[in-house]
Amino acid sequence: MSAPLLTATGVHKNYGNTPALRGVDFSISAGEIVAVTGPSGCGKSTLLHCLAGILPTDAGEVRYRDQDIGLWSEAARSRLRRADFGVLFQFGQLVPELTAAENVALPLLLAGSGRREAREAALGWLDKFGVADLADKRPAAMSGGQQQRCAVARALVTEPQVVFADEPTGALDQLNGEQVLGAMVQVVREQGTAVVLVTHEAAIAAYADREIVLRDGAIDPSGLGVAP
Repeated sequence: MSAPLLTATGVHKNYGNTPALRGVDFSISAGEIVAVTGPSGCGKSTLLHCLAGILPTDAGEVRYRDQDIGLWSEAARSRLRRADFGVLFQFGQLVPELTAAENVALPLLLAGSGRREAREAALGWLDKFGVADLADKRPAAMSGGQQQRCAVARALVTEPQVVFADEPTGALDQLNGEQVLGAMVQVVREQGTAVVLVTHEAAIAAYADREIVLRDGAIDPSGLGVAP
């Protein structure tokens, strides 16, 4: 396997006096899908947010292409998330006032693309996920599965190197969840995109190349959710 694209070493994160992460190490290579699993409250989402540069670490470091992003300004980390990183949340978080095409085009517009170019790209990505017919519909007119397909298209429209997916199917029923994730996995496999996939569902984790299990903010070496 190639050298890791993104690594975390000895990452600690506290919320007040409560430790959320206790010395977590992590790595992912280009084109790899890694599932992060574990019981509720074990630190899965906190780890994802630290890896994506959304949250600063209290100790340890996160390196992207061997650069310590913890030393970067918030503005630089925001640019990284607009260009090289894509983020996908459980409830999609589409902008309710915007149409599907406008939601998907938004990252491109923020990066400086022209409106026509951004819309054409958005339409292409909506088509990849089977919702091109919803291009001019707002989220309120879509089902949950349709909204999440649009959210996946938005996360991938910039063709990021790494996608961070935080419980991306958690708001969907099993059938819709597996359809959405299956479509996403097919596209990221074709493009060689790395995916950090946070989930508590074994069926969703099964899409990954490998799995790490967190327990009480630390990696469980047994992989069984038993405290280390």
